Amino acid sequence: TRLLDLANVPRALVNFDTQGFIKMVAERTSGRLLGVQVVAAEGGEIIQTAVMALRAGLTVQEIGDDLFPYLTMVEGLKLCAQTFTKDVKQLSCCAG
Repeated sequence: TRLLDLANVPRALVNFDTQGFIKMVAERTSGRLLGVQVVAAEGGEIIQTAVMALRAGLTVQEIGDDLFPYLTMVEGLKLCAQTFTKDVKQLSCCAG
């Protein structure tokens, strides 16, 4: 399980609204995504992408490797997935 505060999502910083988080739960052995929780004003814009990732059986590694548009809230999914293996604060000039 990983939890990413919105203070680490560049779009949230630009919006001046960093209240909330994205939480991912993955299977320990395979890394397959098991669930996502989004608590954010823009949660509805994020959750549909998470649903598609769940339906496709993606791993957090695959999500972290995918291209997500920069400066969108949904980029937070990629950043959260990357926290399974990296320090997200070192991934972007704008994150944190």
